[in-house]
Amino acid sequence: MSVRDARPYVSVVIPAYNEEAAIGHVLDDIPREMVDEVIVVDNGSTDRTAEVALRRSAKLVSEERRGYGQACLAGVDALDDSSEIVVFLDADYSDDPRELPWLLAPILDDRAELVIGSRTLGHRQRGALAPQARFGNRLATFLIRRIWGVAFTDLGPFRAVRRDTLRGLDMRDRNFGWTVEMQVKAAILGVRALEAPVSYRRRIGKSKITGTVRGTLGAGVKILATIGYYWVVGVGVAGRHPAASPARHEREPTA
Repeated sequence: MSVRDARPYVSVVIPAYNEEAAIGHVLDDIPREMVDEVIVVDNGSTDRTAEVALRRSAKLVSEERRGYGQACLAGVDALDDSSEIVVFLDADYSDDPRELPWLLAPILDDRAELVIGSRTLGHRQRGALAPQARFGNRLATFLIRRIWGVAFTDLGPFRAVRRDTLRGLDMRDRNFGWTVEMQVKAAILGVRALEAPVSYRRRIGKSKITGTVRGTLGAGVKILATIGYYWVVGVGVAGRHPAASPARHEREPTA
């Protein structure tokens, strides 16, 4: 039996907007022996992001409608029919793609359906996570814990999820609320969630969100609005609010 036969089909989705300088490093560092397809979603870039991605043999999807969530949704729509686990990874090289096995291990071992790469629990390079981002994470995760009893520590973009679980979450957000929507819905629906510490470094290039006042305010408002919305109306999936189990935190081995 081959290694491929012994594990589920793994897809990596990378939303990208003007990441020409970074996307090549991201793609080069993905452990391809554990991944079956890599999808780069070019979210209306005006630089050579798409060209660099194609040179690295990534599957390129063009999504001109701007928005982080919109790009993620486009990547999900482009998944191979065989895909069983989906990994979301940013294109700015702030996350370390070589740590992908830490996120996959709990799912492969059937200990979790959703794994969040926590920058809070892991090692952060000085200045990598802006003060406003740290504050926003603390506030959002505090609210999730108080409302739904699930103790996340981060809304980090580096995450892995079973495809059938992702389908059940019925993701809708098309911009800054994508990550918090996934975690709130997971809390409400009792999805088995786990956090794995990941390292985080200063991104290549300027952040489109925390690097601008408009982006920071927009992200903050959307995150709080998303939490408030699901607190009031819940989720339509399954039509219930089951008691969710607290998220567990652990570090996955590198080997």
